[in-house]
Amino acid sequence: MLEATPLTEGWILRHEGDALPASVPGCVHTDLLAAGLIPDPFLGRGETEVAWVGRREWTYETDLAATNGHEQTDLVFDGLDTAAEILLDGRLLGRTRNMHRSYRFDVTGLGGRLSVRFASAYAEAEAVRGTVGERPAAYAEPYQYIRKMACSFGWDWGPTLVTAGIWRPVRLERWSTARVARVRPLVTVEDGLGRVELHVDIERSRVEAELCVEATVGGVRARARIDGTRGVVRLDVPDVRLWWPRGYGEQPLYDVELTLLHEDRALDVWRRRIGFRTVELDRRPDESGTGFTLVVNGERLFARGVNWIPDDVFPSRITRERYRKRLWQAARVGVDLVRVWGGGIYESEDFYDTCDELGLLVWQDFLFACAAYPEEQPLRGEVEAEARENVVRLMPHPSLVLWNGNNENLWGFRDWGWEERLGGDSWGEGYYLGVLPRVVAELDPTRPYTAGSPWSGSWEHHPNDPAHGTHHSWEVWNREDYADYRLHVPRFVAEFGWQAPPTYATLRRGLPGEELTPDSPGMLHHQKADDGNGKLERGLARHFAVPEGNFDRWHYLMQVNQARAAAAGIEHWRSHWPVCAGTVIWQLNDCWPGTSWAAIDGDGRPKPLYHELRRLYADRLLTFQTRTQGLVLAAVNQSAEEWADTLTLRRMSLEGAVIGEVSSQLGAAARSVADIRVPRELKPVGPEEFLVADAGGLRALHFPAPDRDIPYPKPEFDVTIAAFGITVTAHTLVRDLLLQADRLDPDARTNRGLVTLLPGEQITIGVRGWKNRDDHDAANARSAMYCLEPGR
Repeated sequence: MLEATPLTEGWILRHEGDALPASVPGCVHTDLLAAGLIPDPFLGRGETEVAWVGRREWTYETDLAATNGHEQTDLVFDGLDTAAEILLDGRLLGRTRNMHRSYRFDVTGLGGRLSVRFASAYAEAEAVRGTVGERPAAYAEPYQYIRKMACSFGWDWGPTLVTAGIWRPVRLERWSTARVARVRPLVTVEDGLGRVELHVDIERSRVEAELCVEATVGGVRARARIDGTRGVVRLDVPDVRLWWPRGYGEQPLYDVELTLLHEDRALDVWRRRIGFRTVELDRRPDESGTGFTLVVNGERLFARGVNWIPDDVFPSRITRERYRKRLWQAARVGVDLVRVWGGGIYESEDFYDTCDELGLLVWQDFLFACAAYPEEQPLRGEVEAEARENVVRLMPHPSLVLWNGNNENLWGFRDWGWEERLGGDSWGEGYYLGVLPRVVAELDPTRPYTAGSPWSGSWEHHPNDPAHGTHHSWEVWNREDYADYRLHVPRFVAEFGWQAPPTYATLRRGLPGEELTPDSPGMLHHQKADDGNGKLERGLARHFAVPEGNFDRWHYLMQVNQARAAAAGIEHWRSHWPVCAGTVIWQLNDCWPGTSWAAIDGDGRPKPLYHELRRLYADRLLTFQTRTQGLVLAAVNQSAEEWADTLTLRRMSLEGAVIGEVSSQLGAAARSVADIRVPRELKPVGPEEFLVADAGGLRALHFPAPDRDIPYPKPEFDVTIAAFGITVTAHTLVRDLLLQADRLDPDARTNRGLVTLLPGEQITIGVRGWKNRDDHDAANARSAMYCLEPGR
């Protein structure tokens, strides 16, 4: 039987003649940090102080004992970052140049000093650039010339920390006769009958040995003979339970076990979990353009999505528990789709296992982002090998529903001046429209593939045409007002977003000792977007008076504005289902404590946007929208049940007086949107009135003017300490009340974000993690609360 032994102990990192203790998996930065030799690059301007690390060569070493008892011994690396030589007592075992692949070396009968020598990623990238020539990119760093996590070279939300190291597990595998080299599961279901085809590749040490494989799933067992090095075993499983996306049903998972046998003796075992479901991508043309609708088990979905970036600049630090926590955070606010963005990594099995369990659909980018990628060697062979390995590795996961060729490269070729600069040189089109769809069609025909995001489906339309395929809406953030989201109805919005600073406690940890101002040195260093603060302030000024000399107020309003921007887009686009079939907000998570588009900051603390997503991505949503016939209330019902309820519309003054009121029956069929026309007599007149809609415990508000033009009353409310939180009782209109619990205790969290209360209304905001509180802390709680105020 194959024996696997982890090689995690006894590693050292060579540094300035010293042997530092090294963690494997890990990276140079984390080892140097543990040794106290570099500052924390996340704090202050520490990033700049460690820039030298990415420019050097590094060597990891350990002792490898010779083994016997099996015919073959392999040294297996699940991930090396990135350009490396592997030597055993000075003998070269091999070279690597791809972070996204695994590597296997024959060390049968060998032992001695094992060395892994990493070249600087910069040196490797520059050498490739010298061979293939210059290619344009969105950033100056050379990430397009090396198969490495692109965002380790920095992005408009993250630091430049160019890593090196043994970033995934390493082990010795000892085996005899044969081993399972690869299993490619094709899982289909029709009329309740599940079919599993396991396509098996075998590596042999004995060519003449007769081999077979036996597989079990769902109580069904089958055998198949291995001819040469390949075989296929098929299992039909009756009455299978379907795997559904979150919110549409349950997520039953089936254990699959495949055993390689020689004369009924087990040689190797492969185990995974699978789910039975169908997935299609409806891209048929219609009267509105070209659709982009995911269909799972025959059910057409409006995808409620988030974009995912690596949860740490140093991915080796991301544990299974951290993946589960972050993905649970997404699931709790109604997210049902996570897009793994192409500037990061193919995540670990822990990520996809968790998505399987939670019913989170996964849209997986191939790892190309915001650059023209050369198609010549040595990159071309690496790209295909990487794609083949990762397609097969991720195939068992029912959560995986879409392969995507790249992020923004087809768009960049057309709009960012690349076409002229390239002058006919290769730039990646052959990958996205040739290599990758061919690999997916050959290896994983059960899942759809799209060439890129954004992508209109063909060069007959602009790559980012909102009427065709996927659309990235970035003009709003870069140049316009978020109210302009309402000017278009894209078929599928795969990226859009608005920035805000992280929570206060995260800022305080990330910028220790700094007097916080919007343009203080640390704040500017942790703002990586081009003209990021300028865009923040111009975006704020369209809606609010920009505070001068009051950082706390600035911080609060920026977080309000981020939530408002997301609401403007998502409410509008959801109200246009089924023409628009999904929104994937940029972005769920962060990789360090910086200002960004994230809903959850780099320390894992939710911003107000995170809590707003719970309302925006709920099965049922009320939203006021403007149609050609005037103002309507759109009742968005994504649930499987008809929505029948009593609807109350109230026209109110800012002082709380009810000027007009109408009650009626609301009716919205399952998976549909119903528009209810607002009676003319209920439409607010001027900035001193607003409209309220209530139905089924949900509420929508409509203020007819920008907040800066609304003469809000001075907010008056009482605060008391409740058993599990803080109770607020409003005596006036209290608009966008926010309890920043992390100001009370860095570990404190709330269960709500922005809340608007009408006069006389009361709410209890749950708080956990607030240590040493008592019944006399109401004043402290009030000091951590912010809301909109007259002229502010």
